[in-house]
Order: sequence, then structure tokens, then C-alpha cells
Amino acid sequence: MKPAKTRQILTAPRSWREMPWGDYFRDALSQQLKPYLAKLYGFHMLKIGNLSAEINTSQCAISHQVNVGMEGEDLQVIAHAAQLPFEAKSIDACLLAHTLAWSQDPHRVLREVDRVLIDDGWLIISGFNPFSLLGISKIIPGLTSRPPWSGRMFSQVRLLDWLHLLNYEVVYRTRFQVLPWYRQGGKVISTHLPALGCLNVVVARKRTFPLTPSKMKTSLSKAHLRPAVNATRQFRNASDQDSG
Repeated sequence: MKPAKTRQILTAPRSWREMPWGDYFRDALSQQLKPYLAKLYGFHMLKIGNLSAEINTSQCAISHQVNVGMEGEDLQVIAHAAQLPFEAKSIDACLLAHTLAWSQDPHRVLREVDRVLIDDGWLIISGFNPFSLLGISKIIPGLTSRPPWSGRMFSQVRLLDWLHLLNYEVVYRTRFQVLPWYRQGGKVISTHLPALGCLNVVVARKRTFPLTPSKMKTSLSKAHLRPAVNATRQFRNASDQDSG
């Protein structure tokens, strides 16, 4: 498995229209996210990257939505995805629509997003599936210099592993758009073979659990052990006296 961090210079497209079938990908992704966008609540939402900025999130109840990226016309905040100018635990939801695909250090981006998300905050990640027709076509000479093939394709299993390490609970995941050159992605084949879908989507929530027991719990556990030991000793003493 290739390391997540790379020294390769990756240039993300400024719009979905800069890649073949980009409009189809954008519309299909917006359609898939509709039911879960309606479940989001809070005060602030970040859409990180130019591709995220173009996703229709009007179904989301979070009214204050901020587009963040390095350059682009639809951005409100100019910043790198790995250096977000927001306070820790100040954001309710983050959308990373293919943001990791053109990131040199996706782990760093995820850690930074985790820093700004509140506890129980929402994280939505999408990307290209390497085990799809789109992913397999990367072997064709000349395509790797053009989006979407110029981006990195991480398997859904790998994304789930990263989220698990950051203590996120995955509430929804799917693959779709098996045939990228069709607007509907091939409905029949997408229904029966979703694992071959060109697009990955993972919706997760940030969870916080105590990792070490508190002193109170430790003292209580010791207190429960002592009477049991004393009772055993008293029983043994009583048995010796009876036998004598």
C-alpha cells in the first residue's frame, strides 16, 4: 500500500467542469447527499475546496456555510485545508468533496478538520473509487496528467480505517455512478454492482469517549473487592472453628 503522504505536486481542478463528466459527478454527489444534509444541524459548516463549494447544500439546515480554499471565485475564506483559520471545536459540519484526492498529506487535512469540528460534529468525505472503470483507466498512458486521473484514489476501506483511528462513527457509506459517461451512472448496474461505482461517499460523526478510568471509579472498584476478600476469610475461619 502506498503511503498517504506524497511529495508529488498535485493541482486540484477549480471546477467540476474541468474534468470529463464532471457535471455528472457533481449532480450525482449532490443527489446522494440530500437525505443526510437534511439531518445536519448547528451554526457553522465548512465546504473545503473548490469542488466542495459547487456541491448543492441548500437542503442543509445549517445556514452559515463557508467555502474555504486556496483560490477561486466562490470562496469566502482563502486558506489551506491543512491550516484552517478557525478555533478548535467551532465548526458543526465539514464537507470534503474530493478534497483528499488532490492533497499531498490527507492525514494532516483530516487531523485539522478534526481539530475544528465540535464533538458529535459531522464529516462528509467523497472521492474516486480506485476499483472502478475510472480507476482502472489510470493505466492508459497520458491520462494521469489530467483530472480526474491526476488525483489520488483512495479505497473506501482505507478511508474507513483513517476515520476509525480518529474515533469517528461511520453512519453512512456507499459507492455509485458505475458508468461515468452516463448522467444517471447506469441505474441498473449501479443497483446490482455498487462496489464498482466511480464515486465513494462516507458520512461520519466525531465521537469522544473516556480513554482512562477516573480515580473515583478506581477507588470504587477497590472498595468492592475488599468486602469479598474479608467475607472469604470469615467463612474460612468459621469453617475451621466448626471442624475443631
